[in-house]
Amino acid sequence: MKYILPLIFLSVIAYAVFRRVNVFAAYSRGVGNAIKFTLQLVPVLICVFIMCQLFEVSGLSAALTRALSPVFSALGVPQELTRLVLIKPFSGSGSLAFLTQVLSENGADSYISRCACVLYGSSETVFYIYAVYFARCRQKRRLIPVAIILFSTTLSTICACLLCRIM
Repeated sequence: MKYILPLIFLSVIAYAVFRRVNVFAAYSRGVGNAIKFTLQLVPVLICVFIMCQLFEVSGLSAALTRALSPVFSALGVPQELTRLVLIKPFSGSGSLAFLTQVLSENGADSYISRCACVLYGSSETVFYIYAVYFARCRQKRRLIPVAIILFSTTLSTICACLLCRIM
């Protein structure tokens, strides 16, 4: 099992040599492009991190949690997990901290903890991924993908809690 990655690596190099590709030159170009992309990505990521912090510090997170708790509860999502649902699209580490808190308060085998684990594992940090994917994109319509992602995340949250209730 430990030889799989080296074998894949050597297979790619062997294929490139067979195709008469200058492996070192291609590798160097790729690294150069990656460095340029990373430098273009830094301002966008800084903006996302600042917005995440402002979302929490401003009290907007707490206000949204209070406002949306009854809505999520009506949809089958425990009220205690509303904050996790709101934090996860913004911050992976923040949602992990909240998940740890839920697990310590409710125990690992409780319904709320099972839901929290499934929600944490089945969703993504939407705005971080959005920043990475669209950093170089010059497309004007960027709101539509975010709306689709947030809708599908909400739908998967409801379905995940329903499945946890059945299990």
